Amino acid sequence: MAVAAEAAPDTPCVIAGREFRSRLMVGTGKYASTAQMLRAIEASGAEVVTVAVRRVDLDRSREEGILYHLDPNQYFLLANTAGCFTADDTIRYARLARAAGFNEWVKLEVIGDQETLLPDASATIEATRVLAAEGFKVMAYTNDDLITALRLEDAGAVAVMPLASPIGSGLGMLNPYTIRTIKHRLRCPIIVDAGVGTASDACIVMEQGVDGVLMNTGIAAASDPVRMACAMRHAVHAGRQAYLAGRMPRREIAVPSSPLTGMLDA
Repeated sequence: MAVAAEAAPDTPCVIAGREFRSRLMVGTGKYASTAQMLRAIEASGAEVVTVAVRRVDLDRSREEGILYHLDPNQYFLLANTAGCFTADDTIRYARLARAAGFNEWVKLEVIGDQETLLPDASATIEATRVLAAEGFKVMAYTNDDLITALRLEDAGAVAVMPLASPIGSGLGMLNPYTIRTIKHRLRCPIIVDAGVGTASDACIVMEQGVDGVLMNTGIAAASDPVRMACAMRHAVHAGRQAYLAGRMPRREIAVPSSPLTGMLDA
């Protein structure tokens, strides 16, 4: 029996000197129950799990809180400033998370518009600069805008996280060109965040060559979150492998898959 060839091993995802085997990062919100959340996180294979500081009980001893159930020895818990609308609020909650026992890493969000939940670029840059100066390792959520991404890197972000589409929209990646451009131009890792709705979206995102993808609603709002988490795990891996393999060129004419030379006339 023929044995399928194994793909060459991939390098780990490295952010601020720390290696991660999984390129899928997941959130903890919107699940029907804590038990369902835990099963989905396990099925995703994710190592990085984000926790919204404003929306959870920071007392790890309380069994009804999600932090009680998330073992920091098993998962890398990443504090998230989701729900902040000013640079000052974002900075305050990042400091609160560190004081409450989180590490110095923070997923930084500063929302600029209540209806679309699109980020405030200038406030995000400001908060990144302040927190990076205080020793935080800032992973900054932003629009899919090259100039903002470059300024966030200059401000000290250890990773830049452009959106695929608006938070919770499930629209998938709206502009592959800008994501590829950001990845090409920046030196720090690029983690696409927000808008991934299903496994094919995750695969397409990873095919752009980015370093990883963060998602929450795409898993939590599925009819079967645990099954979707498993699908996302495989999709992220497949998209990464496809990127490394290098896709065939796109052509506007047909090209036969079998060579014609040497064929005998009928």
